[in-house]
Amino acid sequence: MFTIGDFARHGRVSVRMLRHYDAIGLLRPAHVDAASGYRFYQAGQLARLNRVIALKDLGFTLDQVRSILDEQVNIDELRGMLRLRRAELAATVAADAMRLTRVEARLRTIETEGRMPTDDIVIKRIPAVRVAELTATTTADADGPEGIGPIIGPLYDELYRRLDAAGVPATGPAIAYYDAASDGDDTVVIHAGLTVEAEPRADFDFAIVDLPEIGTAATYVHRGSMDNVMTGVQAMARWIDGHGYRSGGYARELYLECPEDEEQWVTELQEPITPA
Repeated sequence: MFTIGDFARHGRVSVRMLRHYDAIGLLRPAHVDAASGYRFYQAGQLARLNRVIALKDLGFTLDQVRSILDEQVNIDELRGMLRLRRAELAATVAADAMRLTRVEARLRTIETEGRMPTDDIVIKRIPAVRVAELTATTTADADGPEGIGPIIGPLYDELYRRLDAAGVPATGPAIAYYDAASDGDDTVVIHAGLTVEAEPRADFDFAIVDLPEIGTAATYVHRGSMDNVMTGVQAMARWIDGHGYRSGGYARELYLECPEDEEQWVTELQEPITPA
C-alpha cells in the first residue's frame, strides 16, 4: 500500500485533492488507520484516479464523474464519451479563436478610425460578368469578414472541384458578393463566384449567373488578408456619406491576386452607389 503522499505523487495529483475526493465519496482510500487516521491506497486505485482526472479535465462535474464511474462504464464506452467530449471542447476552442479574431479585427478598425486615407477610392463603372457560383447563408451579426472566411473558403474549394469535374474552366478572377435573404430576416446569402464563359446546363451542380453592370461604384483596393478588410469598408462608408452618395448595397469583392500568403492578397471592393 501507499501513503496518501506517495499515492498523490504517483498519480500526479495533490494530497488536498485526494482528501477532497475521499470526503465526497469519489475515491475512498483502501485503508484508514483507526489510531492515526492515516489514509493508505493500493496501486490498483490509480486506474480509478486516472478516469476521475480525465473526465474532470474534459469538463464533467465531480457528481457526473461519480455517476459515470459508479455505473461501471467499460473502457470502450468511456473512450467514446471522451472522444465526444473532446470534439465538443475542440468546437468551443475554435469558436473562441474565431471570436478573438473578430475582436482583434474590430480593434484594428477602431485604431484606424479617421486616419485611413480615402484618396485611393475611385468611382467607376463595373461591367457585367458571368460567373459560376455556389451559395451559403449566415446571419447578419456574423457576416463580418472573420465570420465569412470559414464559410466562403470551403465554398470556393468545392466550386473549383465541381468546375473541374464538369470541364468548365475559370476564365477570370473570383468574385464574391452578398445579398439579404428574400424572407426579410437577418439572413445574408454568400455567393462564391468564378468568372466563366460557359452556358447554363441542367446537369451542372453549380449555378451560372450573369452579374449585371454596376453603373456607378465606389471602389477601393484592399491589400492583405480579408480578415482586416473592415478598415477599408468603413473608410468607403465615410467617403460615400461625405461625398453626397448613398450605398446601393453590399460591395462585391473582386479577388485580383490570391497567393498562398493571405497577407499578400489584393482585392478590389466594388460598392454600388447612387446620388443622395
